[in-house]
This record gives sequence, C-alpha cells and structure tokens, in this order.
Amino acid sequence: MIGLLQRVTSAEVTINRTSVGRIDAGLLVLVGVEPEDSEATLKRLLQRILGYRIFSDMDDKMNLSLQQVNGGLLLVPQFTLAADTQKGMRPGFSTAAEPALGEQLFHRLVERARELHPLVESGQFGADMQVALVNDGPATFLLRS
Repeated sequence: MIGLLQRVTSAEVTINRTSVGRIDAGLLVLVGVEPEDSEATLKRLLQRILGYRIFSDMDDKMNLSLQQVNGGLLLVPQFTLAADTQKGMRPGFSTAAEPALGEQLFHRLVERARELHPLVESGQFGADMQVALVNDGPATFLLRS
C-alpha cells in the first residue's frame, strides 16, 4: 500500500463542484493499493500515517505526529500511485490492485482511521475528483507498507 503524505494548511476534495471532504491543517494522503496488499499492510500504513513525525515542535523541528497536533486527515484514493512507470512514455496499471480490492481496502482504511483519529475526511473511490491543497513547507513524503 502506498501513501503520498502532504502536510497541508488546508485541503479539499470536490466532485461535480460539491465538497465531499475538507480539512484545515493536517495531512492530505493520496492512497494507492497494490495487488498484494491486505489488512496487515493497511494497518501498518495507517500506523505510520498517524504517527509519522513531520509537524514542527516548539524548536521548529519535525518531531510531532498528526495525532500529537490533532490535525485533520484527508484520505484520497489514487490508483495511479501504483502505476508502472519504469519504461516507455505511458504508465501501465497492471501493478495496481483490481478495483474491487482497491475499493475494499480504501474503505477499510477510512473506517480504521476514523476509529483511531477524530478528524478524518475522504474522497470517493472511482470518482472524478478535484483536489485542492495548500502544501505546508512544502513537505511531501512517500510511504510504502
């Protein structure tokens, strides 16, 4: 499972000009699911998302996690993260999970996140979404589990 974390001052997902998820300061995480992913990889990725220390402490050092700063979490499914880009000029998607598995694991990730963190929003699997964000830093990190 892949998570592209972006520390943001705000982020929003819209579908057909309607907001479906919005956060203030926190993390926007684009989520890619690969064929071998499971509940175990989902749990590990979520543990890292919630605990990854990328927020500034009193000394302006990246020492605090999303949970410690009580930031918002916006999870957005993005199957293109799992694309094969090793050769050619067009991505291949055989390295991404089948849609049924991707949707199942993404929904489970959102459910588990809401059990563990109070401020969770999400995009919609399979939808044509527009994502707006103000990247803070910018600070962007790629996590794989």
